[in-house]
Amino acid sequence: MNGPAAAAVPGIQRDALHFLPLGGAGEIGMNLNLYACQGQWLMVDLGITFAGDTLPGIDVILPDPAFIEERRKDLLAIVLTHAHEDHLGAVAYLWPRLRCPVYATPFAAAVLREKLADAKLLSEVPLTEVALSSRLDLGPFALTFISLTHSIPEPNALLIETPYGRVMHTGDWKIDPDPLVGDPLDEAALRQAGEAGVLALVGDSTNATVEGESGSEGAVRETLARLIAEREHGIAVTLFASNVARLESTALAAQDAGREPVLVGRSLHRYVRAARACGYLEDVRLLSEDEGAPLHSSQVVYLCTGCQGEPRAAMARIGSDNHPRVSLGEGDTVIFSSKIIPGNERTIADLHNRLLRRGIEVITEKDADVHVSGHPCRGELRQMYQWIRPQIAVPVHGEARHMQAHGALARALQVPEPVFVENGDLLRLAPGPATVIGRAPAGRLALDGEQIVATNHVSIGARRKLMHNGAVFVSVVVDRSGRTLVSPQVSGRGILDGEDEEATREAIAADVADAVDSLPRAQAREEGPIEEAARRAIRRVLRESHGKRPVIDVQIARVPG
Repeated sequence: MNGPAAAAVPGIQRDALHFLPLGGAGEIGMNLNLYACQGQWLMVDLGITFAGDTLPGIDVILPDPAFIEERRKDLLAIVLTHAHEDHLGAVAYLWPRLRCPVYATPFAAAVLREKLADAKLLSEVPLTEVALSSRLDLGPFALTFISLTHSIPEPNALLIETPYGRVMHTGDWKIDPDPLVGDPLDEAALRQAGEAGVLALVGDSTNATVEGESGSEGAVRETLARLIAEREHGIAVTLFASNVARLESTALAAQDAGREPVLVGRSLHRYVRAARACGYLEDVRLLSEDEGAPLHSSQVVYLCTGCQGEPRAAMARIGSDNHPRVSLGEGDTVIFSSKIIPGNERTIADLHNRLLRRGIEVITEKDADVHVSGHPCRGELRQMYQWIRPQIAVPVHGEARHMQAHGALARALQVPEPVFVENGDLLRLAPGPATVIGRAPAGRLALDGEQIVATNHVSIGARRKLMHNGAVFVSVVVDRSGRTLVSPQVSGRGILDGEDEEATREAIAADVADAVDSLPRAQAREEGPIEEAARRAIRRVLRESHGKRPVIDVQIARVPG
């Protein structure tokens, strides 16, 4: 779609400032935010989310960039707030559709370079590394990077100045008085922005339903040091690979206890390389799996990927006792230094149970202070609004309940215009009152192996049907006139594949033969009517015997003569 269709979305005005989320509003993850001013567009973040059980064979979900792809000649740049997957993970997949400059601070740039190298795009993507707390001018947008704290190094808010007002785009953040790695939150810059006047705050809603504060990485470091020092047998700590401060805390606790910290999982090595390239973790000794292999489990602390129970990650393999280099058992301990991301509850519970059955102690955030959130709770949100004092509050980065709670809090804090938007809502921020004035297409794409397809692609639908109903395969051999020569061969996967199903397979074969042999002579000479007659017969038998509608594959072999 291009040309006239690109101008068909109602409401876009050249002499106005607009905000348009295509991902991350009404959900946690897959952030894609657009700002429009004077006919030009700015993209803030381009991230992924992870698929659930409803999309079999799919791990990664991407925002559909079709709307801005049509306007890419007017897209000035992609600016990244930080290095989390839900904010930059889609760049390597979707940049070929956008082909615009990319800007990021050093740590995010280091992480992105590895991803671009994997995608063989490193030499193509014009990636510019910008200094922390610097200013960037892009068309009608003047951006100032403001250092915040989060669960990853170098999270940034963007103060976006335009002819129609200034927007504070917070990205992900919290107020951590002791972040351990990276710069502290730049309170002075936030206060200065508020004093100069801010039209709108577009902000993180993840913990808007939670009272109090999110807690500090410094407190987690103390807890990990105590837990590791108290134990004599094998210890594994599983954590988000991107949480460099947590990784450092675990490694230092291991060293203080006379143990060697050993990295287990590819993504940990990726983030360690990026961290060291930016000057972090310089004084921390970290061993690879190969280097740690000769050591007894009581001599090491394993730092493992897979805190969400991902089946191919290190922790799941350790839990199933099939990891090639790491083995834990009776009397050992696994610390889950992470939260449970909604949707992963069952997978993580299964992993916990596998460990517990083998006599392994499991410690989670419910048992000890081994995790703090990277997102602001209500106390921190109040503080941010006191600093910024915006005219408009635009909650994003949350499900509807989080964003509604954020908006209600902003209203209670006397913000004049709290506005609720979801993906695809075109919000005019200025001039005039903040108003949703149109809708743009917003959807999801799936990474299916090496291909990017729509989430409603026929192959995904077929997999879903296979998962729930199985598949039946029937081979029919007919002569030139279309009459069956032998009894059709019937087999199944996920249905009809048990020894006790022989009677049903025989019934299907008989009904298929009758249906084919009953076709009028003219139809029997064509394969289409034979295939459809066989399908109807199979559906009829299985509806009565199993109440199922499996995928049906009919193969026809015609013997001449």
